[in-house]
Amino acid sequence: MGKPLVIAVSGVKNSGKTTLIEAMLPLLAEAGLRVAVIKHDGHCFDPDPPGTDTGRFMAAGAAGTAIFDGEKFKVVKRQPVTEAFLIAQFPEADLILLEGFKYTPWPKLEVVRGEISQAPVSDLATLLALVTDLELSLPGIPTLPLGKPQAAANLLLDYIQKERTRHA
Repeated sequence: MGKPLVIAVSGVKNSGKTTLIEAMLPLLAEAGLRVAVIKHDGHCFDPDPPGTDTGRFMAAGAAGTAIFDGEKFKVVKRQPVTEAFLIAQFPEADLILLEGFKYTPWPKLEVVRGEISQAPVSDLATLLALVTDLELSLPGIPTLPLGKPQAAANLLLDYIQKERTRHA
């Protein structure tokens, strides 16, 4: 397919971004896509559980660690990083989903869950669709039902097809 398409799944904290991505992943894989996910953490996260060998190495001051087996690996480095750098780590992907990134120009699905928020917070010009359990309607922006990941996956599949056609 060439360069992976990048789409953010945005929303305020605890709106259901992870749940939506997790539910869409098997649907997108079933459609033949290789999907990578990059999550932004606004806080300092612990890359390895305390007590693991790599966690112990980092706690002892290692500048980085790596762990691998025959089919996967993880590299942890202490250095500034951007989403562009991380996106470049997945050239084999057809689609990269960014979790978070609500204030970026990436095209996005925004999750608006009624018990957490009442309106989107992203720039409306970047929205591919709202995924919500509210009666929200914005001109030119589809509203998809929260809890029905197939609708969001279908929208992404349609978007990918249009982008592939546009760049062919």
